[in-house]
Amino acid sequence: MKNIRLFHILCVVLFILVSANSFAQPYFSTSTTTYKKPVTKVDYLADSIKKQFEQKKLVWPPKSLYIRSFKYDRLLEVWVKNNESDSFRLFKTYKVCMQSGTTGPKRSEGDFQVPEGFYYINEFNSNSNYHMALGLNYPNASDKILSDADHPGGAIYIHGNCVSTGCIAIQDEPIEELYLIAAYVKANGEDFIPVHVFPVKYNVQKSVDYLSESFKSTLAINKFILNLKKVFDYFELHRQLPVILVNKKGEYMIN
Repeated sequence: MKNIRLFHILCVVLFILVSANSFAQPYFSTSTTTYKKPVTKVDYLADSIKKQFEQKKLVWPPKSLYIRSFKYDRLLEVWVKNNESDSFRLFKTYKVCMQSGTTGPKRSEGDFQVPEGFYYINEFNSNSNYHMALGLNYPNASDKILSDADHPGGAIYIHGNCVSTGCIAIQDEPIEELYLIAAYVKANGEDFIPVHVFPVKYNVQKSVDYLSESFKSTLAINKFILNLKKVFDYFELHRQLPVILVNKKGEYMIN
């Protein structure tokens, strides 16, 4: 009889322990959605970023993230939204402290160019030699057609520190914030966080004038630049991202 009672007690204790563990999973809720919390070494920044979101009347954590960078203007913008039908809203603009090369796309290994075009985050590296890093999927489908077939280059990141050999460096504090936001978005289901890299900010006349002067005699680059501008213009008008395709020539096309 004692053995049976002891067995029952042990079963109850085991049930309590298992139940407690299941409720201790790293999730938190809003009134409408349950979110999964990622585990990163910059988790301590979550409260600070949440307050920044609240100050801008944005919902934390965001469901979707869009990053766009402008080479000549040395800016990186962070846009967020929480529903598919919502318009993207600007969270923050970071200064790009260092980037190598000039305006124009990356076409080969060792050219020190920052790529231009439409990418997504394909790597999270919290132990980068450049503090922290978010990898871009260069070469993408367009690059594989238009770049050096054997040596297109690679290992392109948005990272901390302030050095660049084809990457986008935004220093340590900004990359910590961006890394954590991206980690939340990734943990909650966005597998392809878009990153668009433009040669210039097309609504800044000084930047457009510089671009026109730089490539006025290069027809292929001019066509490439105009295709990038179509995506910029679409987003400026709709605050949504278009569907972007790549044709057999490696040219970007808006569907």
